[in-house]
Amino acid sequence: MRDVLLGKPEYYRWVEAGPLIGRTLANAHKTGVKFDLQTAMAQHAEMVSIYEDNGVACHYLEADPVLHRNFFARDSSAMTPWGALICHMQLKVRRADYVTAIRFYQEKAIPIWNFATAGHFEGGDFVILEPGRVLIGYCGERSEKEGAEQVADFVRGEGWEAVTAPISREFVHMDGLVVPLAEKLLVACVDALEPWLVAQLKEWGFDFVDVPYREAKNLGVNLVALGNGKVLSMKGASELNEKMRALGFTVYDPDMSMFTLGGGGVHCLCQALCRDAL
Repeated sequence: MRDVLLGKPEYYRWVEAGPLIGRTLANAHKTGVKFDLQTAMAQHAEMVSIYEDNGVACHYLEADPVLHRNFFARDSSAMTPWGALICHMQLKVRRADYVTAIRFYQEKAIPIWNFATAGHFEGGDFVILEPGRVLIGYCGERSEKEGAEQVADFVRGEGWEAVTAPISREFVHMDGLVVPLAEKLLVACVDALEPWLVAQLKEWGFDFVDVPYREAKNLGVNLVALGNGKVLSMKGASELNEKMRALGFTVYDPDMSMFTLGGGGVHCLCQALCRDAL
């Protein structure tokens, strides 16, 4: 990875925003977990330092007190080989996040390729598996089938393959279930994928590093491949991290609990802008 788009969680707070943070808030009286902005800022800073130490240039969406979750940079847009896809987010608290995304791409003179308009669609459901193939998800509560199918048609119009697939709402986005790790290797919660989709991925020649459900439901799949055998994961995905290290990967696993408890992991927090071609 060469360039990544992040945000600045200066105005972050925990609010009802889907099933992941909903579970945190509903159980807080038993678990005792509490939000702390300074802890969140420190965790985010540690993640940024990992990118910078690995030579990744970090770019930022503008912080906004109203758009207080826009630093989850994965969802308001998706980077493609043809330019940025501007997404149409469904959550009321995030519906206008596209504003800071569009402003960023315009200021950096990065072309905007297309806009999702047929239904709600969010960038966490746009997973480039490899050059020429994209996996597109929808749970209905965030991305909708109509939006997913429209984006798939955009991709097919560029000559790439695109497959759409429904997912369970508890995983929110496809990047909670499948994330590329290396060439022909995916991190995935295989048991939570539809059997026909697992068969399709195998037919395309992909192998899996399987993530158990107990880790996947807490965003264990939600990692970032940095390239050169290096991976940005998280402390909570301990079993997956051991598997990746056994395969020879260098794994960075910072504590990102203020974010995973709040509904997003390191993959949710970033939008890869530029990677070396395979």
